[in-house]
Formats: sequence, structure tokens, C-alpha cells
Amino acid sequence: RGPAGSSAAMRLAALLAALRPVLPLVLGLSLGCSLSLLRASWSQSGGEDQCLAAAGRPGAFAGGARLQAADGRPGPGHEDFRPRIVPYYRDPNKPYKKVLRTRYIQTELGFHERLFVAVLTSKATLNTLAVAVNKTVAHHFPRLLYFTGLRSAKVPHGMVLVAHGDERPIWLMYETMHYIHQHFGSDYDWFYIMQDDTYAQAEQVKALVTHLSINQDVYLGRAEEFIGGDEQARYCHGGFGYLISRSLLLKLHPHLDSCRNEILSVRPDEWLGRCIIDFLGITCVSQLQGQHYRTYELAKNTEPEKEEEEEFQAALAVHPVSDMTLMYRLHKHFSRIQLDRAYQEIQDLQMQMRNLTSLTPAGEAGLTWPVGINAPFLPKSRFEVISWDYFTEQHLFSCPDGSPKCELSGASKADVSEIIESALEQLNSRYQPLLRFSKRQLLNGYRRFDPTRGMEYTLDLLLEAVTQKGHSHVLAKRVSLVRPLSKVEIIPMPYVTEATRVQLVLPLTVQDLDFVANFLDMFAMNTLDTHDNALLTLLFIYHPYDAQRVSQMDVFAGVKAMVGELEKRYAEVKIPWISVKTEVPSQVKLMDIVSKKHPVDTLFFLASVWTEINMEFLNRCRMNTISNWQVFFPVHFQEFNPALVYRGEQTASSSTDFLRDGHFDRHSFAEACFYNSDYMTARTKLAADILDRDEVLESMEVFDVFLHYSGLHLFRAVEPGLVQKYALRSCNPRLSEELYHRCVLSNLEGLASRSHLAMALFEQEQANST
Repeated sequence: RGPAGSSAAMRLAALLAALRPVLPLVLGLSLGCSLSLLRASWSQSGGEDQCLAAAGRPGAFAGGARLQAADGRPGPGHEDFRPRIVPYYRDPNKPYKKVLRTRYIQTELGFHERLFVAVLTSKATLNTLAVAVNKTVAHHFPRLLYFTGLRSAKVPHGMVLVAHGDERPIWLMYETMHYIHQHFGSDYDWFYIMQDDTYAQAEQVKALVTHLSINQDVYLGRAEEFIGGDEQARYCHGGFGYLISRSLLLKLHPHLDSCRNEILSVRPDEWLGRCIIDFLGITCVSQLQGQHYRTYELAKNTEPEKEEEEEFQAALAVHPVSDMTLMYRLHKHFSRIQLDRAYQEIQDLQMQMRNLTSLTPAGEAGLTWPVGINAPFLPKSRFEVISWDYFTEQHLFSCPDGSPKCELSGASKADVSEIIESALEQLNSRYQPLLRFSKRQLLNGYRRFDPTRGMEYTLDLLLEAVTQKGHSHVLAKRVSLVRPLSKVEIIPMPYVTEATRVQLVLPLTVQDLDFVANFLDMFAMNTLDTHDNALLTLLFIYHPYDAQRVSQMDVFAGVKAMVGELEKRYAEVKIPWISVKTEVPSQVKLMDIVSKKHPVDTLFFLASVWTEINMEFLNRCRMNTISNWQVFFPVHFQEFNPALVYRGEQTASSSTDFLRDGHFDRHSFAEACFYNSDYMTARTKLAADILDRDEVLESMEVFDVFLHYSGLHLFRAVEPGLVQKYALRSCNPRLSEELYHRCVLSNLEGLASRSHLAMALFEQEQANST
């Protein structure tokens, strides 16, 4: 090439090098403009081509999309599955009205619960077969109701019963279907109807509905022929249960009255099947969408444990069940089958994991034990190390109260016994029939709770091994076991809000007068100034001697003056007080007086004079206390004695250290949140138990009343928002021995931590030696 050609090529190469970074942008813009022009030309071509393309295949465009209505909505059968935007329009001529949102987003989006179960029973079998159904399968279903014609005088505990007032079978079926549609038709996708002499495998029924489409009219069960009827028509046998979809129930409901008047039948299941066939043209099927409804008919004197037929093992429903014992035996048998299947599935999954481990980057070293369980927690510093607790068969060397050694009892003893039995069972299953092990002694035991996987155990066992020939040998063997965390369940709780008014109750004695001013100041600053929905009632506890001299010298005159100042400062606030004369200020007796002066729906917070009220805790009091469900007993944070902790140094004032120099006082039950109605219910049961022995109340606290005489949940948890300054409490020796002992322990443990006490003793010894 000549010099001119060479220079031109160099300039071109330099130009391309400069344009290379922006080349993708240029290509993208060009491609986008081209596609926009093509789309515009297709949009302007009119609707004739679309009609021609769709003419060859009804219901579809040339590209395969389903035909839609002219207004842009999906075609028939797809209304519930194709989302559409509803434009907001506000009529300017109408006044603005605030839109009320639903409580749960599930309701607003139109979601339905999966399965509703109805059990048809009678007055004769309500306390027998119906109870057996309730004890075996009821806790597996999300919602289960029992329907009967006439109810007995007493309904068994834990059962929701609906009585229609008539024992006629057809009337019972009619009223049941009408009731289900009226109360649950818009809440559930599937409705399973069974009799109380039917045993149904609950987990398989729930698995069945998860594999069926809700977009079809489903009438699924054991299909039976009508006597003398059409050979094609079938009804679902009521003894084996049957499944009805929500869409079918909605279509059937308008025809129920006509069916009741026009269809004559003796059996309620035949009547329902004939109603569905005559008015909807839908017959019962035993197989749908690849799912089989398998049933088994029990013969008389059947032994479930000896039944080996494959049809019985795979049955979803079994009928007839003649008595409660047979129901329990069936439940035990099928539970064992499900458990064996679960264990076998676990073993298969573990084997697959072992086979696939070699293909992972970590290789065989990445395989955890047990296979399929999370690996142990790896601490990143020494502060995150999870310590092991040492135990033997008699003692535990890491006690809840901090003592070095305590007796193994209760749940801990049952846990140790069960884990030793499990270890022996695993050893024998692995080495039998060559060796058979029996326990001589537990030499050492260690356990710790790993939050990532569960409870871990290491056992040193002294075992006696016996061979097949009868020779025995004693050996020590170390085994490791894991009790993994099971499936986490969300416990349903009633809905509560933070708008509930809290009624504070503050008992005061003469010994508390020095702390009342601080309490009232904190109450005014954190509730009255912030306009929190909280009220205060003072309970003045007079000693009989002080009560006689109240006209000459009132020991609570200063407190009443402070209350008057608060009422002047906050004109809309009234702080009432109640005066009580007693030598033994029993918490239960005092609460009896306060309870009678307030409505039953009052939310009480029983406070102590050292409590510093704040909005954060009051909101937790509202959320953790649920009427007729749960009471809340917070564990306050007690600060240590500053004279022992700081010894003249400056106190920690930083907000991050406010829980540093103290402890949560688990000996104190003075603070409590509960509803008046719950207290009155428990107090009535207590009164019936103790009769006129009022001296028993002196040995009880409100906590004991709820613990022993109510079926409510007792929620006791540490409360960082409830901080109390150090103060030496006065313990009344006239209270019961247990209450007095707890008060003394609270004072002693509230002095300082062990390290602070040791340092104080060390300094005192040094001062004495010099």
C-alpha cells in the first residue's frame, strides 16, 4: 500500500477505537426505533386482519392467545385468575368518604381458606363417636364443625356444635348445606362432609385438595349407583365422606329448597346426590385430575393391626367404625403407616444427598451430620461460643438459678431418660443380631442448644454387650445425638390493637412514700404530656394504727397534695384514690376491691411504686394482653446498688448502657397486665375452691390466681422497657413464707453482680489487712 492508504486505515482504526464504547448504545437505539416503527405499522393496519386470523380457530388469535371480550376483560371461566386494573373515579358531586380498609390483606385480595370440614353426628353418638373423631383428626384440620339434629345437655369440651332442632336425616342434610353456604361459603375453597362413624386420614384429605383445581365443579367421593335409577348417574356415599368445591356449593344453594320439596329419599347422601344431578347435571366421581379417592369398607370384627390388604393401607376414608376403641385403633394404625413412610422418605433423601455430595464444590467434606440437618453453628468470636451443660442421671451442673449443682427433675429428667433410650435403640438397631447392648451407667452427659439445628447431646455410656453365643463384655462408648428443630408453626392469636385504654393501679404503703414523687413525675411526663390513653388509680393502704389517726395526721396527705397539683396542671385528668385498712396487704384482696369499681372490659396494669412508666411498655402491655386468651406478667429490669457497682465512680449515662448494671428480677410478680373480666372469672373459681377460708388469700398473688384457676395463656417475659431504680424493698413478715422468701431473694440478688460483690469483698479485706 501507499502512504495515503496506510494513513487512511490508521484513521479508520482510531475512529473505531473511539466509537467502540458507545457502539452498544447506538445499536440499541437503532433496534428500539426499528421495533417501534414496526409496532406502529401493525397497530394502524385495522381490525380486519385480526378477525380473519381468528376466524379459522374460535376463541384464539393467530398467535394462540385466548379470545377476550370487547371491553378488555378475560373470557368466560377466567374471571378469578386474570388481574385487571380498576380505575379510580371520584364523583365531584358527592362528599368525600374515607375508604375503610380490611383488617387483613388476605381478605382484601379475596383469598380463601383451603378446607372446611363438617361432621354429621347425632344426639346418641355425640359423646362417643363424635368425641373419638375430635380426638383423632380434628387438630389436623384448619376448621371443623359438628352438625346434629338435637343436642345433648352437655357439649363435649373442645367441640363446636351446631344443632338444627330436628333429627330427620334429610332435614339435617338440608340445614347443614344451607348453614355451610351462609356462614362459610365465601371463606373456603373446599368442603369435606363426613359422618361420625367415618375415619378419615386428615393429612391425605388435605393433600388431596392441594392437587385439585378450584376452577371446576367437583363432587368427589365413593361413587354409588342409585337403586333403580340411571346407570350413568352416581351419588357419593356419605359413610366414606365426600368433597364439594366452592363453585359447586354456590350453584347448588339456590336449588336446595326445590330439592327439599320435590326429591323423596330415605338416605341423605342419595338425596344430595339426586339434587346435584337433577339441577346441575354433575355426577359423583371417584377419580378426578389424576387424583383417586380411595376408600375401604370395614367388615365386622375387623382387626386393623392384622389388615394387610393394599386397598386398606392406601385408604383415605374407612367406614363403618362401630365404636370409639376401633376409631382409636385405626388412628394408631394409620399414624404408624404415615410415620414409617416419613422415615423411609427421610432415608431416601439422605441417600440422595450422600450420592450428590461428591459433585458439590466442597465434596465429601461438605456432608453434615446428621444428613439433611443444618451444620453446627460456627462462632465468629469467643463471645459467640455455645457452652455445653454437663449432667448425670441424677444431677444437672448448670442450673436455672445459677447454683453449680441441682437435682435433675421434671422435663429435664424426662429429656435425659428419653435420649439415653434413643441411644440404646440406635445402637441395637445397628449392631443386632451380632451384639445386643444394655445400659450399665451414664458416665458423662453433655448437651447444648444450637439455634440453627436443635438440641445436641454427647453421652459417655458404660454398656454391657452380649454376643449371639451369650458372651458378655463391658465397654464404654461415646455417642452423639441431635434432637432437630421440627416444623415451625405460627400459633393463631386474636387480633388486638394499641388503642386500648390502660388502667394503672398503684398500691401504696407508708414505706413507699419516698418514691411516689418520682413515679408521678414519670407518669405525667410519659403519659399525660403525650396524651397516651392511660389512667391512674391510687390505692392507699393504711395500717390500722394510722387509720385511727387519719383525722389528726394523714400519712398520705403529701401524696394527695401531689395528686391535686397534677389535676390542676392537667384539667382534663382525674386521679381517683381508694383507701384500705389492713395489716397484711394481700395482692389478691386489694385487687378484689379495685376490680369491683371498674367495668369488666377494663385493661389493668398492676404497677409498683418503683416502676417508671413509658409509652413503649404500655403498648406492649396492650399487645400482649388478650381478653379471654392471655395475661402478661413482665419481668422488670432491676438496677444494682450504685454504691456497690460504681463505688464513687460516675454512673453510666449512655443510652446503650442502660441495661448494663442490673438484672431481670424473676422473683418479682408485682407487675401484671390483665383484663378485669378474666380476673373475675378466675377469682370466682378460686372462691368456690377455698370457700370461706380467706386466710389462704394472704399466701397468694394475682399470678397464682391466673396460674391455678384460669385456662388462659400466662405470658411471662423479660421487659427491657420496664426499668426500676435500685431500692431496698420492705418485706412484710406477716405474708406467707414463700412470698417473704421471694422478697428477700429479690433484695439480695438486686444488690450487685457476683463480680461486683467479689470486688467489694476484696477491697474490704485489703482495707482490713492494712
